[in-house]
Amino acid sequence: MVSNNHNTSRSSVSISGVVLAGGQGQRMGGQDKGWVHYQGVPMIERVLSRFQPQVNELIINANRSIDAYQALGVQVVSDIEGGFQGPMLGIATGLTVAQHDWVMFVPCDGPFLALDLVEQFYQAACESNAKIVVAAEGEFLQPMVVMLHRQLLPNLLQALEEGERKPDRWYASIGMAKVAVESESLRNFNSLDQMNEV
Repeated sequence: MVSNNHNTSRSSVSISGVVLAGGQGQRMGGQDKGWVHYQGVPMIERVLSRFQPQVNELIINANRSIDAYQALGVQVVSDIEGGFQGPMLGIATGLTVAQHDWVMFVPCDGPFLALDLVEQFYQAACESNAKIVVAAEGEFLQPMVVMLHRQLLPNLLQALEEGERKPDRWYASIGMAKVAVESESLRNFNSLDQMNEV
């Protein structure tokens, strides 16, 4: 279990949290991004320390390094279909196994998550009656930082069956609310060069 020393905010409603760590890490030279170190600490540990206290159930979606992720004391699930098909399949997997109606997704390479992120997104869901709430930085979506209601799982599975693999396009087809999130909170690392610049 990852320890936490941050002051975090947890929603009054039970919410599941899923860390998306199932990608191939192509822009990281094929490395598993969760286990790339930032300032001496694996990014997955940094993410969990900020995210875990905000949710009532925590799941890691991973397709490799399974034993290493399980050693963190967290439930680990692989994609419901093989082949590294992208984050939409990871989202579908999370919705399939989550115990609670609302599920918050974050990437494994975002070590600066806001400590009240989940509360912000749940409030936006309540105020908008939207079943999808996605992070926005200006006019740009951050589609891997998203809260969804489990009612959307059949629709998502149908979209996957029809070949859809772009989350933002699927979100738009359903309708979504957007949460303006500080850019620092959304900062992630898609390449080793980006990490070296910090």
